[in-house]
Amino acid sequence: MNVFKAENVSIGYSNKILFKDLNFEIKTGVLTSLLGSNGIGKSTLLKTLSRLLQPISGSLFIDQQPINQLTQVDFSKLVSVVLTNENVNKELTVHELVKLGRQPYTNWLDQLTAEDAAFIEQTLIACEIADLAQRKLSQLSDGQLQRSLIARAVVQDTPFIFLDEPSTHLDLYHKVRLFKLLKNLCEEHNKCILFSTHDLDLALQLSHEIMLLKDEHFYHDTTENLIKEGVFDRFFDTDDIVFDRERKQFVVL
Repeated sequence: MNVFKAENVSIGYSNKILFKDLNFEIKTGVLTSLLGSNGIGKSTLLKTLSRLLQPISGSLFIDQQPINQLTQVDFSKLVSVVLTNENVNKELTVHELVKLGRQPYTNWLDQLTAEDAAFIEQTLIACEIADLAQRKLSQLSDGQLQRSLIARAVVQDTPFIFLDEPSTHLDLYHKVRLFKLLKNLCEEHNKCILFSTHDLDLALQLSHEIMLLKDEHFYHDTTENLIKEGVFDRFFDTDDIVFDRERKQFVVL
């Protein structure tokens, strides 16, 4: 089991602290949804964990080693990231994109071993995009592109995968398939996946754990515990939307 730990971490920017003194652990084998309203700090938290932003204060560790002491290559072998609206060359094929995930392990000639090639093929199958391998990214639907980006992260072969709103722009069918893929990667391939989303019902039904940023409060626990504690009962500041604990769904009155 690998553990990513935050100790007294404050996130934000030089002119504004969004959240103070965050303490949590996320572990391999667990799918965790990051929930909260627009602009509250979900992307900032993910970027901080990914070393794209520096924490205002506090420390981040992977298996008790401070992440700021890791080289970029070593960090890339532990954490892979898929950001919202990621800028990728749309002339690449799906196979070429996914292949990029092996860069932390290949030599300067970017040569793949037979094991690398086999791993890429297995991942294309697992992410249900093997039939798209030679298609250009410009020819993909939003859902197909998202699966391709996730496949690149899986091929990077890291214990931790951080995703920023991967279900944006997908219809319900493809959202469900995506969430089930993420859960399978955690349960069957021992990944730790932390992903932000606005798809509350699916997150509550399929995630093992939930991180919630609400007002100035930070919650992190199993989905079942947070539901029992009533955290979602007043998620929306209105009487028009109520939370059904048994169905794990929000209902419009």
